[in-house]
Amino acid sequence: MLSSATDSMGSRGSVLIIRSDDDVREGLEKLLHLDPRLAAIAAETGPLPLRLREPGFEGLAHIIVSQMVSRASAEAIWKRMRPSEGVLTADNYVLLHPEAWREFGLSRAKAETLSRIAEAVASGRLDLAALSALPPDQALAKLTALKGVGPWTAEVYLMFCGGHADVFPSGDVALQNAVAAAFDLGARPAARELAFMAGGWSPWRSIAARLFWAYYAVKLGRGMLPVD
Repeated sequence: MLSSATDSMGSRGSVLIIRSDDDVREGLEKLLHLDPRLAAIAAETGPLPLRLREPGFEGLAHIIVSQMVSRASAEAIWKRMRPSEGVLTADNYVLLHPEAWREFGLSRAKAETLSRIAEAVASGRLDLAALSALPPDQALAKLTALKGVGPWTAEVYLMFCGGHADVFPSGDVALQNAVAAAFDLGARPAARELAFMAGGWSPWRSIAARLFWAYYAVKLGRGMLPVD
């Protein structure tokens, strides 16, 4: 059963949290009841993947590393960054020598962003795990307050690490193309237009995003989720 932040993290509020494949299936049922037009799309995609990582520095770092590079390049960089045992923590990252980013193969911009995040987490100014308990707008504001963390990065983190059920990355080009194809729009909608459309799928917007990524994957014959 889908849980709320109250159940999973002991916080006030009723933020719906996705933690399992069962949660995805339950959310999809509710989404299709909300918008029956999506049933035909769901019939083409088959089961939707969960692809959930643990909340924390490593999950957000992996999303940032994977942006704007090929999957093979991202995997090579990540292999060099991640400890052979255990997880990549903010505390460990801040202790790296200043030129480590060159050895990893990171761009300077990504390295600076990761350093800012690691320092914020290590100092206690940012609690990435606790963001799951916050409403999406508040959680997004905390993440995007960090220089280098844009809306797409924050939204994908909240979906695939925080487990938020009501986030839709409307700036994602694959989602824009998928919605255009599904509804025969002719041209892909702009981010603002897609965000308005996605409002009708609340509080299951993260399920809708998974659905349209899966639909686009079916159309292109390759995976389109922004996480492994």
